[in-house]
Amino acid sequence: MSATTALAFDFGTGSIGLAYGQSLTGSARELAPLPAKDGKPDWVQVEKILQEWRPNVLLVGLPLNMDGTESDFCARARKFGNRLHGRFGLPVEYADERLSTRAAKDEARERGHRGDYADNPIDSIAARIFLEDWLRQQP
Repeated sequence: MSATTALAFDFGTGSIGLAYGQSLTGSARELAPLPAKDGKPDWVQVEKILQEWRPNVLLVGLPLNMDGTESDFCARARKFGNRLHGRFGLPVEYADERLSTRAAKDEARERGHRGDYADNPIDSIAARIFLEDWLRQQP
């Protein structure tokens, strides 16, 4: 049985968090976030990251409401996932990211983050957190 390797995207309009992980160890690591303009990354940069890490699945976080319904922002995250699939042909899955931002803020604070999220985004921490949750659920 081969390990699943995944690249997770925490979609945002100004920054897209990234994390890479694999199912064999169930672990993930944060990568540098991608700058975005109104949710659009530099697709050439995305392609370079995919060539470097060679994931076999892409995971996009869905910002669901606390009751599990889809937020307005979910449509934009799904559109981003559709673009990833259309451009690169890799399977795209979606992960519940409801509590990842809060957990990322807590973790960032423990690391000494000063709360300047615009200058020092935590999107990649959030991506790692929901990727690790997703990896634990894989058979």
